[in-house]
Amino acid sequence: MTETPGPSPSSGPRFIDGPLSGHLLRLSGFMTMGFLAMTVTMLVEAIFLGLVSKEALAAITFVFPVMLGLSALTRGIGTGASAVLARAMGAHDRTRAIQFATHGLSLVLLFTLACSSVLYGNAAAVFSVIGAEGAVLDEVVSYVRIWCIGFPAFGLATSGMLIMRAFGDASFPGWVMTLGALLQMALGPFLIFGWIGLPAMGIEGAGWAFVIARTFSFILSGYWFFVRERAIRLDLSTWVASCREILHVGVPASLANLVQPVSTAVTTYLLAAFGVGIVAGFGVASRIESVIFMTIIGVTSSAAPLVGQNWGAKNHERVVETLNLCVRYSFVISCSAAVIMWFGADYVVALVNEDLALRETATMYLYIVPVALGFMGMANLAVTTFNALSKPAPALVLSVGQTLFYLVIAVLAREWFGYVGVFLAIGLASVTAGPIGWFWIHSVLRKSRDTRGRQQS
Repeated sequence: MTETPGPSPSSGPRFIDGPLSGHLLRLSGFMTMGFLAMTVTMLVEAIFLGLVSKEALAAITFVFPVMLGLSALTRGIGTGASAVLARAMGAHDRTRAIQFATHGLSLVLLFTLACSSVLYGNAAAVFSVIGAEGAVLDEVVSYVRIWCIGFPAFGLATSGMLIMRAFGDASFPGWVMTLGALLQMALGPFLIFGWIGLPAMGIEGAGWAFVIARTFSFILSGYWFFVRERAIRLDLSTWVASCREILHVGVPASLANLVQPVSTAVTTYLLAAFGVGIVAGFGVASRIESVIFMTIIGVTSSAAPLVGQNWGAKNHERVVETLNLCVRYSFVISCSAAVIMWFGADYVVALVNEDLALRETATMYLYIVPVALGFMGMANLAVTTFNALSKPAPALVLSVGQTLFYLVIAVLAREWFGYVGVFLAIGLASVTAGPIGWFWIHSVLRKSRDTRGRQQS
């Protein structure tokens, strides 16, 4: 089958030449725009639901880690597809890259449909395990069953954005994320509060806003793959082989991606014993913190296409330079955010809710955790780079090790310092994992470069 050349500039590898700082700023700028739009949307959603009731706000806090977990597993498949795709692009093999894109998205579709079906029928059982009960559990089930309807579209759009970046398109995936998030934020109050004559649906309205907005994102992504880039090719003869390569990275990447949602679920469970106000306060603070951390993720996740294409093109020095740039930007963002939170956390939280226990909890979290965000970014950068090199085992070990360390410290610290101890454990786990990941990835890069050199000589 002959390939019809695509009309866009992403038809060849874009990141193997030119200044890395420019590529990184362009990639991270658009992705940060998208990530910020998504996290601000979640924060605004929390504000709206806080106006509905404290139970609705607590319910969305219980839902958050499970949503993150399923999204993380889905992104893992997209990570696997984008890793092998980026290296194919670096080697100037666009035909193979298109196969990886098509087969990766087919895996995402199968996975998200299966997850939605299982969660829809077992929502009450799942969330009762992590501490939701009574009226809060009822709100959780109402929201989750609607959310499941939109999850396949969300998963395809999210993984599709990773694949677009691996092809070399920095801007379009950022616009997909941003426009979808803005639409969700715009629809939210109309459906939650019943504006312009619509029925007031409360937390169910938030669920339907998600479904509509993510369907819109899916349509935009479909336009990119089918119309603009013609980057979908149905070839069942290579499906099994492609999926094997994708899942070699995708399965460990999915498990590694579970670090944040598992940590969030454990944190929610540990805080549940202190009451609804404490849980709701953590929910508000974690969303505010996510606005900051997503900026760092926008930078560190941009290493994947840069590392993948340059490693495929055997530009080893550019890979190292990419990592150094990413970690510098991450710490600049982290230090700036920490200073802002030390002076303004209480004011920011007060904009969301006036409940005293909620404000005290959220403010304490924001005094502690932002200090460690640079180290979180360093650990995330190591995981991202390992996956881009198709070395998922170290990424998985680093992620699981960080989670297990956090679990132990959080349980002990809660006994000694109450809910504040849980927040201290989050920071300590990140400060420990970041440097370990940094030195590990550089060691692997040196060994891989030396091995390549011996093979070529």
